[in-house]
Amino acid sequence: MAATVEQVKRCVDAGAELVRITVQGKKEAQACMEIREALFKDRYDVPLVADIHFQPQVAMMVAEAFEKIRINPGNFADGRKTFDEINYDDPAQFQAEKDDIAEAFLPLVQKCKALGRAMRIGTNHGSLSARILSFYGDTPRGMVESAFEFADICRREDYHNFLFSMKASNPLVMVQAYRLLAEEQYARGWDYPLHLGVTEVRTGMERERERGGGEGPFEPHITNPHLSSISLSLFPLPSRPARARTAA
Repeated sequence: MAATVEQVKRCVDAGAELVRITVQGKKEAQACMEIREALFKDRYDVPLVADIHFQPQVAMMVAEAFEKIRINPGNFADGRKTFDEINYDDPAQFQAEKDDIAEAFLPLVQKCKALGRAMRIGTNHGSLSARILSFYGDTPRGMVESAFEFADICRREDYHNFLFSMKASNPLVMVQAYRLLAEEQYARGWDYPLHLGVTEVRTGMERERERGGGEGPFEPHITNPHLSSISLSLFPLPSRPARARTAA
């Protein structure tokens, strides 16, 4: 816990205005309140984002402490990724399974609304659920529709303090997903912010040798008016993104 607090401080001191922390399970979730309190005690009031996968109960716990929750619609309710192909001869079956998603997701939406927490609905191309893959295929359309299922639940609860992100290791897929997302939002009359997150898992030395880095393919799109925030994650130093001209 102390090491995480110190890493957050280094990020803030380097210029970060928002810090995301992965929360794997209940043990880590229980430490989140201590992390938040320790930072407040030392006069660090930077908003904290919990990165949640697989565990709705963990998200509920962390919402008590952190200002923002990131959920992955591909595994929040459907569990770990499988490659089972589901035959949806009857589209009504596909629609009916949305009820299971709502049952798992609704308590978090209600809690975030009550506590004034923000949320990022962040689709990962590599972790689309078997249900989405079977209906839409491994496509940008599937990424967008996966996110919209969760957004619809938020909207039904009159909760609008959320944004979207689309992540893919293939830059072309990622850009296509964002463009489709922006188009579909416009068609629906929505205007929720979009966050662009680029992850580059390399060492600092490799980063310096290849200056283009993970953001290279996206530089033409960084000034896109549809995008509201950008983050660049570099391995292994958590404070490096703040020094690498990154906004979050």
